[in-house]
Amino acid sequence: MDLTIQHFIALAPLLITSATIVVVMLGIAWRRNHSQTFLLTVAGLNLALLSIYPALKVAPLVVTPLLKIDNFACLYMALILASTLACVTLAHAYLGEKASGYPGNREELYLLILLASAGGLVLVSAQHLAGLFIGLELLSVPVYGMVAYAFFNKRSLEGGIKYMVLSAAGSAFLLFGMALLYAEAGSLSFSGIGLALAATGLPSPIATLGLGMMLVGLAFKLSLVPFHLWTPDVYEGAPAPVAAFLATASKVAVFAVLVRLFQISPAASSGVLHDVLAVIAVASILIGNLLALTQTNLKRLLGYSSIAHFGYLMIALVASNGIAVEAIGVYLVTYVITTLGAFGVVTLMSSPYSGRDADALFEYRGLFWRRPYLTAVMTLMMLSLAGIPLTAGFIGKFYIITTGVESHLWWLLGSLVIGSAIGVFYYLRVMVTLYLVEPKLHRHDAPFNWAQRAGGVMLLVIAVLAFVLGVYPQPLLDMVQHAGLQLVS
Repeated sequence: MDLTIQHFIALAPLLITSATIVVVMLGIAWRRNHSQTFLLTVAGLNLALLSIYPALKVAPLVVTPLLKIDNFACLYMALILASTLACVTLAHAYLGEKASGYPGNREELYLLILLASAGGLVLVSAQHLAGLFIGLELLSVPVYGMVAYAFFNKRSLEGGIKYMVLSAAGSAFLLFGMALLYAEAGSLSFSGIGLALAATGLPSPIATLGLGMMLVGLAFKLSLVPFHLWTPDVYEGAPAPVAAFLATASKVAVFAVLVRLFQISPAASSGVLHDVLAVIAVASILIGNLLALTQTNLKRLLGYSSIAHFGYLMIALVASNGIAVEAIGVYLVTYVITTLGAFGVVTLMSSPYSGRDADALFEYRGLFWRRPYLTAVMTLMMLSLAGIPLTAGFIGKFYIITTGVESHLWWLLGSLVIGSAIGVFYYLRVMVTLYLVEPKLHRHDAPFNWAQRAGGVMLLVIAVLAFVLGVYPQPLLDMVQHAGLQLVS
């Protein structure tokens, strides 16, 4: 196939991100300068974000047999790039300045984040199993290094090794599942698999087994029950900005490709697999919320909470008709905003770098009396994660409930209601802690001028966005409506 200028415009976000990786790499080789590396990374990511606008003008476009750039891909590209930008800004605040900051090399972290985000961009535009695998590995491999970045901290190193070993097992399942699916369908493209499965009516045992194994590989990346065992340890061990990246950009990319696979190949999610997805959804909601109840560590609590949130999203995936794709889009945007905000507060509390992160709940006791504005941001994020009206999280949850009612998934909705009720309890516990009487013990605290720094400004923008979208969600709804999947291959 001949590449035209349209193809390059469509690929611009990915090309600019790749060019930024090269520039940052050369910049580090030339001179180690933390601020310079940060500025180059931010400039590249902003350019990539801006290039999505011209890419929308030429979409939908099949660039290669592996990648298709359409409105759906552009929405999730924007979401990944925006959350990467937020994580990079938080990383700059977290690593600190020379004297009081992180004691090792700081610059490589930006390189790893950029590589992982490039993998995410490939993943959301994949329409072929080879594109899916390349994107997934490009996303996963840099994350191993990112999780273990604070290697002199035992928990960080342990988290990195655990994630690497279990992720490799997940990728093996995925590859084996792809091989079985190819053996049955004779095609690796999503639409080709869809046509082959639709021709036979119900998927054959081999195709069902192949899809099941692929689901195991993807469910591991999304930390759905029962493949969630790595999540709390990795979230606790990873530096706070890396945990934020894992919870947002990485999961969004994997979920987007799962939606595309099941929407283009509807037969893929029928029969036995439909019931399996429903069981995984219920288990993720209930187990995620129940385990979050017992946590005294804020990062582990957010880890279990993200398991529950992706359980809620699975309800829309099981429904997969009507407004399901729209509901998933709205929920993911609101989830990313609120999760970034919650991890942003943990990051600012943990910097400048001083051993382990400020992730124990008692370290947040009486925060209101020291840092009232930071407490306001954290309170808003907890209310949003709980799905309280007038916050962004409520809109997402409302859409998921609407999708469930449309598809008569009463059991799943019952588990959502029970899960949300449990969730309110532990989110409120975090909030109450913030307003208690201040203890005399101060191990960690946010810098006095946190709101005047890049990380603080970004956090305030996220907080305003979470509130505005909760009160007036129409722009978000319009944006997601335009980003539906064109099912014509």
